[in-house]
Amino acid sequence: MPEDTSVKICGLSTAKDLSAAAEAGAAYCGFVFFDKSPRNLSLTTARALALEAPLGLAKVALIVDADDAFLDAVTAQVPLDMLQLHGHETPKRVTEIKARYGLPVMKAVGVADASDLPLLESYLKVADQILVDAKPPKDAALPGGNGLSFDWRLIAGRRWPVPWMLAGGLTPENVGEAIAMTGAKQVDVSSGVEHAPGEKDPDLIKAFVKAAHA
Repeated sequence: MPEDTSVKICGLSTAKDLSAAAEAGAAYCGFVFFDKSPRNLSLTTARALALEAPLGLAKVALIVDADDAFLDAVTAQVPLDMLQLHGHETPKRVTEIKARYGLPVMKAVGVADASDLPLLESYLKVADQILVDAKPPKDAALPGGNGLSFDWRLIAGRRWPVPWMLAGGLTPENVGEAIAMTGAKQVDVSSGVEHAPGEKDPDLIKAFVKAAHA
């Protein structure tokens, strides 16, 4: 597991969370804009956090099936480095969003079994990055952040033409194994570094980044 593994801490909601992620050595911080999530932020809070983020910590907005009006508001008020599309956005919609906002776009794709991998392939020509996540259960309220993993053997040794990030049920205890099995150069965590839904634990954030870099 190389030292250059990049870590994204998603679902940050306080200045303390942001500091913990930056001090631990995370490369990305994620702000959630989805009202059903316990990590959902107002634009005012997100703007304040984004303005506090130290140079070099990439600010990512997690958006779920948002229309242009909402995206206009988010991008106008919150200084961002990337948009993460975590809904049912089509490749065409990804292309539209990239053209409209001029920001790199990461598309999340849920994986439960091998039949989900062709969908992932369809985004490789349009997205700047791919987030390979665990597919949520059909009755799940959230498209991600459910603390579920998938069988990492499904993507072991796979290489794609754009950078990709592994997500889904990662914790300080299993992230090393996940990296070793998949070859992931980037990993994303949310619920795996919380002591309650939406409440980040600075010690777990530190432990996660350390384990990812081990």
